[in-house]
Amino acid sequence: QVQLAESGGSLVQAGGSLKLSCVASGSYSSSHAVGWFRQAPGKEREFVAAIRRSSGYKVYADSVKGRFTISRDNAKNTVYLEMNSLTPEDTALYFCAVGQPIISAMTRSDMYYYWGQGTQVTVSS
Repeated sequence: QVQLAESGGSLVQAGGSLKLSCVASGSYSSSHAVGWFRQAPGKEREFVAAIRRSSGYKVYADSVKGRFTISRDNAKNTVYLEMNSLTPEDTALYFCAVGQPIISAMTRSDMYYYWGQGTQVTVSS
């Protein structure tokens, strides 16, 4: 079992920045990858970014490339999502998740089997 706790969500104005954190505990290991996903009201959950714990390999959704940065601090069992140039379209509940996807499947939510409760990001225009 892996437990995940997200934090850092807030209300921010368009153009602003936020940094989300995801702290993992339990059986979190070097074989895992951590993904960030988001879900806006009335919409399906969508992939945002993911990183492999061991190699640091990263993948991003096209919609956030150049604006969001995912990083990890293995000593703290923490993965971060730094979000810049936020727009109202980024408003959503942001989840982190842990799994063991192969690189080509890191964007798939069904490859992740431990999920946090989410942290709300609201971007006002």
